[in-house]
Formats: sequence, structure tokens, C-alpha cells
Amino acid sequence: MSKRDYYEALGIERGASAEEIKKAYRRLAKQYHPDFNKDDGETEKKFREIKEAYDVLSDPQQREQYDRFGHQAGSTGGAGGFEGFGGGGFGFGGIDEIFEQFFGGMGGMGGRRRPRGPEQGNHLRYDLDITLEDAYRGVDKVITIPRTETCPECQGSRAKAGTSPETCTSCGGTGQQQVMRNTLIGRVMSTQPCVACRGEGTTVKEPCPACSGQGRTVKERKIEVKIPSGIEDGSQLRVSGGGEAGLRGGPPGDLYVVTRVRPHKKFKRQGNDLILEMPVSISQATLGVELEVPTLDGAANLRIPEGTQHGATFRLRGHGMPHLRGSAKGDLRVKVKVNVPKRLNPRQKELLAEFARLSGEEVGLENKGIIDRVKDAFSG
Repeated sequence: MSKRDYYEALGIERGASAEEIKKAYRRLAKQYHPDFNKDDGETEKKFREIKEAYDVLSDPQQREQYDRFGHQAGSTGGAGGFEGFGGGGFGFGGIDEIFEQFFGGMGGMGGRRRPRGPEQGNHLRYDLDITLEDAYRGVDKVITIPRTETCPECQGSRAKAGTSPETCTSCGGTGQQQVMRNTLIGRVMSTQPCVACRGEGTTVKEPCPACSGQGRTVKERKIEVKIPSGIEDGSQLRVSGGGEAGLRGGPPGDLYVVTRVRPHKKFKRQGNDLILEMPVSISQATLGVELEVPTLDGAANLRIPEGTQHGATFRLRGHGMPHLRGSAKGDLRVKVKVNVPKRLNPRQKELLAEFARLSGEEVGLENKGIIDRVKDAFSG
């Protein structure tokens, strides 16, 4: 099922301000939070959708990326898709977390402050399609992903070259403000991120023109990924530092490449074994035959003994998939499929009828009319 547009989920226009986004989230979160709607799966699902939308749109970098790439930059796609792991998983807090969301924390009552130190960048995910042959031999792939990186012009400072961020005069560089609010439990002194500096503790008078004062820009990067032999469908490969740039000098996130092995025309995989259906004729199954069967290494010889039945399975050891951690290989299991001919020439029919007669079998369909069949029924 496709995701709803994040702006639609919050009921706001695409050009909504940060304050409008926050107000919409507070209103909907209060309405749908699971703590206020017990045992309601639909409400919980709605709250997850609202929170995911807010997590993306409230962050300037993620919002910019979403506006450019849509859900391709924020949800799992098909081949070539990627997603930010940073907003993917979350849990539901209790009433104390509701205060944090609605009122900006409880100030002196133990409220949490927004971290102002270095933060690691978001992890990214990329779904990579490969063939069974790629998984068998191992392969190096070059992928292209859009990701946020530290702005090369301002080196993440957000300020124009030759200038520097200044200590915020509204909060004195703390990044926090004390606010008196009327809440559900009365008047509460709460702590919230400083509106002037957005909790950064510094302000920029002349923003960097290259990144519009964000400190990060979206770039497309080519990354080489080594696919080991024997890898399975759905396996994850971690590329350290391949994710998005960190905040305030923090390290970049990681890139997780998820392999998707395309179905093969001939082989099916079961663990490290490969399954192959091999068609043979009635005469080959009856009299026996030695055949060449395809493998991912090339052709291999297989002896079909006389009297082989339909569905019989033979094993070719060491012709399956490599073990991911080790030099051993699985096996190729060949399942015999006996083909019955649909058309025979007169001589073939004669010989087959003679075989049936010698075997004491009744074969053939007589082409009799209704009168002849009635006579046979009463005379027999």
C-alpha cells in the first residue's frame, strides 16, 4: 500500500511554515495518541502516520529532501529506492512524553533538553536487484544515491564564507527558553527550544548561499558495493559512513544495502541447494539415459537409471550455491519430469500398442456410435 503524502497526513499546505507544521502535529497527536485511545489499532496506526510525517517535515534537511524526491527519499522502494532510517522506528511514550510533545518539556520538573552537541547523520537504505548468477559468483556493483552532505562552502557552519555564527541573544547560547503555558493540568513553566535560533544556540546573520544556511546540501553519489558470493535474498550489507552527513560536526550515518535476488528461469533456491526440473521422455525414463544438465558452473552429466518414475529427484553434490562464510557449496537437486507425448505417428502408435499388449494392458479408445455401445452393454 502506498504512503499518504506527509502534508496531506498533517492537513497542511506544502508551503506551510515550521510553526504551522508544529501546530498541526500537536493538534492531531493529542487527538490520536495511544495513551488517550486505549486498544484502538486504527488510532495507533493514524498516530504512527502523523508522527512519521512530522519527523520528516519538522527537520529542514529531511523536508528539503522529501520535497525533491517524495517518498523515494523517505520510504522503502523497489530497486534503486532508499530511505532514511532516522525517522523509521519509534515507540509511544507515556504521559511524560506527551508533555514533551505538546508543551516542550517540564522545565525544572525533569524535562528533556534538545541535544546541541554533535549528532550522527541518518542511516540510509538502498534495495539492490541482483541475478542468481551474481549471488553465485559475487559481484561489485556501483550504485547512485541522493543523500545530504556537509556543505563544502561553509563546512556545515551555515554561515557565508568569511563570517561565523554568533551566540543567540535570545537564549544566551543555551538553545532553550522558559515559557509559562496554560496546560491540561494548570499553569506550567516549561522549557522549549529557542525560537530565534531553533535550539542551536547560535544565529547566522549572513547565511551561506550554497546551502541557504542549512549547513548541508543534497548530492548524488556513486558508491561501490561488494556483493559476496552466496548472498541470499533480503541480506543486508553495511557501508560504514555511506549515509547522511551528521549535525554539528557529528559523524555520517551508514548505508544499508538490501539485496533482492531476482527469480531465475531454471533454478529455484532452497538454502544453499538449487532445484531444477528436468524433462525426460517416457522412453528415456523407462530405458534409462545419461543427460547433460545445466548448472551455474556450466553443464554436468546426470545418469537417469531405467525405470525412473515421474517426480524422482537426483542430487549432484557441490553444484549448488556457495556458503556465505566458507568454501563449501550446496547441492543441485534435479527433479525428473516425465513428458507424455501429445501426438504419435501411426508407427509409434503401433509399437506402443504392441508394448501394451505384451504388458497385458488395455489401451485405446474405440470410436463407436451410441447404438453399438448399447448393443455391447446388453450383450456383455
